[in-house]
Amino acid sequence: MKKFIYSEINLDKYGSVQNFKQLLKLFNQLLLRTHGDVEEVFKWMETLQERGYISQDIDLQDFKDQLDEASYIENKNGSWNLADKGVQSLRKSSLNSLFKDFHNGDGKGEHKTHKGVGSSPEELPEKRPYRFGDDLENVDMTGSYWNAMKRSPLNSQQLEEEDLIIQERENNTSCATVLLLDVSHSMILYGEDRFTPAKQVALALTELITTRYKKDSLDIVLFGNEAIPVAIKDLPYASVGPFHTNTKAGLNYARKLLERRKSKIKQIIMVTDGKPTVIHLPSGEIYRNTFGLDPRIINRTLDEAVICRRRGIDITTFMVTRDPYLEDFVNKLTELNQGKAYFSSPDDLGGFVLKDFFRRRQSRA
Repeated sequence: MKKFIYSEINLDKYGSVQNFKQLLKLFNQLLLRTHGDVEEVFKWMETLQERGYISQDIDLQDFKDQLDEASYIENKNGSWNLADKGVQSLRKSSLNSLFKDFHNGDGKGEHKTHKGVGSSPEELPEKRPYRFGDDLENVDMTGSYWNAMKRSPLNSQQLEEEDLIIQERENNTSCATVLLLDVSHSMILYGEDRFTPAKQVALALTELITTRYKKDSLDIVLFGNEAIPVAIKDLPYASVGPFHTNTKAGLNYARKLLERRKSKIKQIIMVTDGKPTVIHLPSGEIYRNTFGLDPRIINRTLDEAVICRRRGIDITTFMVTRDPYLEDFVNKLTELNQGKAYFSSPDDLGGFVLKDFFRRRQSRA
């Protein structure tokens, strides 16, 4: 099996960083791997400049001052931290990065319900600028060409992305999603960081939903020994711990969140690399077994998949490792829930998740 090592960033693809835009992209990549530790990122950038990955012509202190002036970072008690705008920049950078691998246009960006033959979506008076992934069928061509004429009267026949306007339509349906992220220790074992790509997916989905699908809901839940929700603003700081894998607790917590949502489409997206190894007994005690697939743990976890199916909640599992025993478990969970499963490398994770997200947002009516 091909291995994808994330212990270090492959900086060769950056060449020698020469400008602010490239530097900000590198800054965001380092933030992902340092769990939002701005001070550590600056230390890494100094080291990278010494190694020649960042041009000697770039003044890193000036870059830091620009980030401060733009409210990307803030100084609290003598320590630099991410500001709200910096968190948003990280989410946007994550989404843009994942869209680069999103080449298959088959269903790309579709966000419409299926209606009967002869029916058509009802247009709303609202219009807005085009955003990455929008269905091109919804482009208001008249308004877009008018924007091009105002921008460049002598070359108005050439449309740029910034000219495009989207006509809002009535038949978009809302979707409630819970993204379950495995934070057990196995996610960073053997020199392979599987958690950073998973967190990048969470940041990208957060940006996509909050900017484009404002009627949707997205909850992020981390599961190790316990299931713990994480606020959007705290997502950059999430990290793996010395935890086992309580998949049942994660599914149970996600289900209860979704049961309170009124959206027609309800789904759990679970990213994991390990077998379930721990559950809570009815007595409140913790039962743990890290050797093999314990039937007591597995069956309780599969029970949760069945309950989710009865509640109309689909589970899509992204397994970022390959193991015959784990595949059997995931296939059984998928069969019982009537959901989907993907076995992918961390490197391919983002593209798979985005494609599946767009497909599932289509109405199943």
